[in-house]
Amino acid sequence: MITTRLAQDRGHANFGWLDSHHTFSFGSYYDPRHMGVSALRVINDDRVVAGAGFDTHSHRNMEIISYVLEGTIEHKDSTGSHSQLKAGEVQVMSAGRGIAHSEYNPSAKDGLHFLQIWIEPAVDGIAPGYVQRDFSSLRGKNLIVSPDGREGSLRIHQDASVYQLKLAAGEEASHETTAGRGYYVHVAQGSLRVNEVLLNTGDGAEIAGEALIRLLAEGETEALLFELP
Repeated sequence: MITTRLAQDRGHANFGWLDSHHTFSFGSYYDPRHMGVSALRVINDDRVVAGAGFDTHSHRNMEIISYVLEGTIEHKDSTGSHSQLKAGEVQVMSAGRGIAHSEYNPSAKDGLHFLQIWIEPAVDGIAPGYVQRDFSSLRGKNLIVSPDGREGSLRIHQDASVYQLKLAAGEEASHETTAGRGYYVHVAQGSLRVNEVLLNTGDGAEIAGEALIRLLAEGETEALLFELP
């Protein structure tokens, strides 16, 4: 069974400097029907105007993933990390027992577009940490986040994996499911047929009871596939 979450049905907040669409309940948007899937708690589709960003603020006990689609993020945090991420780069910040950070668009003219993803950790109170990696050269289906860092992926403190899908029109990928696991697809850009269901930019879908997830791009497509506990 495939249960869709269409782009136009998401929560929405526009603060001028930030235009954000919320797949799941977040901030002032609350819908008890859409609180997340398994440990996946947040997918925010964020657009930040030039020179603006999130001032220093704190988190605890959350695995926070930023996936850059366009532009650049400048990141600073209380562990001493200070870096920039461009399109195709991914960062994982493990908030653990507490971390303060800021995320800015350093450009004077270009907008920033990125996905902000929160996954609940398996254990609380770990030491905070930060890591980033460039996945921009990869095509097809590739593991980018995992619990053990295999295949060059970024490690999180949860039995969850995130696969990047970059497919040209007509290209296919597939994923065999495992009993007892949860699955969610989010289309960042393009059009993707998930088994027999067509998803477009901003759409997502929860997948249950399917032995095989077949992924066919209807056009140039970038998407994320989540495998969850």
